Amino acid sequence: MSTHMESSTKRGRSVVYIVSMILLVIFAVVALLNFRSARETQQSLAKADQLIAEINAAGGTAPSREQIARVLGDDGGAVCANPNDALSQAIFHSQLTNGATGPGNRPVIASDRVARGELAIIKIYCPDKLADFQQFIDGLNTYTSGGG
Repeated sequence: MSTHMESSTKRGRSVVYIVSMILLVIFAVVALLNFRSARETQQSLAKADQLIAEINAAGGTAPSREQIARVLGDDGGAVCANPNDALSQAIFHSQLTNGATGPGNRPVIASDRVARGELAIIKIYCPDKLADFQQFIDGLNTYTSGGG
């Protein structure tokens, strides 16, 4: 077996490594800034303000404007992707449990605040899907909590 003799100098390799690292850092910073600015558009912030007003009117405590804008964007994100299909409704049902894990997990009659929160998101971000989701929520067995 023969080995190839290295022909580049140590200085030449160092320059390549330094330039590569600088470019990598620049690309990472640009990607991060573009990702944040794309998620926090003026429309997403306006819709976040509407949702905060809706939550506060219902007596709840809303997360920050920026958090809502990042999670829901301007189109409602995962909440509005398919709120009326069977899988989304099954996931919603799975959130209405006693909180235990494994064999202790049981469905419960949950507060209607959870359903009202989901309805508020759909009302603001994807109102075209509200009527069907409202029928689904009306079929749930919930109780009205005293807090609002």
